[in-house]
Amino acid sequence: MERKEDIRLVTQVAVFHNRQAFDKLMKEYQSPIRRFLLSQTLGDSQLSDDLAQDTFVKAYTHISQFQGKSSFLTWLFRIAYNVFYDYVRTHKETTDIDTPSLRSERATAVNSNLKMDLYKALQLLNDNERICITLQLMEGQSIEKISEISSIPQNTVKSHLARGKKKMADFLRANGYN
Repeated sequence: MERKEDIRLVTQVAVFHNRQAFDKLMKEYQSPIRRFLLSQTLGDSQLSDDLAQDTFVKAYTHISQFQGKSSFLTWLFRIAYNVFYDYVRTHKETTDIDTPSLRSERATAVNSNLKMDLYKALQLLNDNERICITLQLMEGQSIEKISEISSIPQNTVKSHLARGKKKMADFLRANGYN
């Protein structure tokens, strides 16, 4: 969708509470938001769908705060990022680095071997590395946009990307991928 069309639809939602305009925005951007959250939840599709729904509810209720300084998608990624970290903060005691979570076990049972290995590789990354890798490699965001979405300085984003890519490449090589 073009930026002008996004702004027109956002205006329709903010001023006239036009739900059809918001539905158009949601249909356009739900896939990248769900993919992003699926990567962050390490393959838990039910949780990622719940977080995506929360993201769009927050976007709808706060749409008047969209200022157009970045693209609407960048703004949505920022909301999704915040929704995910709010979830992590409230559920922190249930995650343990040394033992696989129920989410990753479910993902392992459901997904193909490649997806399983990618999610396992993503588990090796710290939260900031995973955010940067997901936004760049899976969502095609630039370093500048990743910095804007995550509030991480650009040079730090580059460092997270380099470390994250190395960790993932080492893991995948060790598991038979070239």
